[in-house]
Amino acid sequence: MAEIGFSNDELEAIERANPEGLSVEAIIGLLSSRSIKLTESTLRKYVQLGLLPRSRRVGLKGGHRGSLGLYPAGVVRRIQRLRTMMESYTIDEIKQSFLIAAGDVEELEHMLGRILSRVRNSDAESRDVNEAQRLADALVAKIHGIERRLDLATEPAV
Repeated sequence: MAEIGFSNDELEAIERANPEGLSVEAIIGLLSSRSIKLTESTLRKYVQLGLLPRSRRVGLKGGHRGSLGLYPAGVVRRIQRLRTMMESYTIDEIKQSFLIAAGDVEELEHMLGRILSRVRNSDAESRDVNEAQRLADALVAKIHGIERRLDLATEPAV
């Protein structure tokens, strides 16, 4: 199955450049630059179906300006992969065979980040917090690596 859109190196660059995540507008703009059409409503549908992770709300600086929904930067990779797979498989086939744990892993990553942020603000030993952060990062990276290998090696059961 030939990937459409960005190369792996380009996706990694996007992910490194946007560690806090991407807004819907940024995601649509990036995909549009590679002729991958996606609307905000389609993105929301994919989230509802469990194919993409949920956004998290981040307050905007400068008083009462509201908040912005940010999706993990890896969502571009997942959308691209999803669109490539949709050329050969139905959404139901994709849901049954791929992307099963990705949302849970990203949720775990955000949860660990919130917990460690709270601990960091307490009186905990910074050495212990740094070690916990290192272990959390290693765990998430390991799971993402396993998931990526499974995603690339597995064909949907049809």
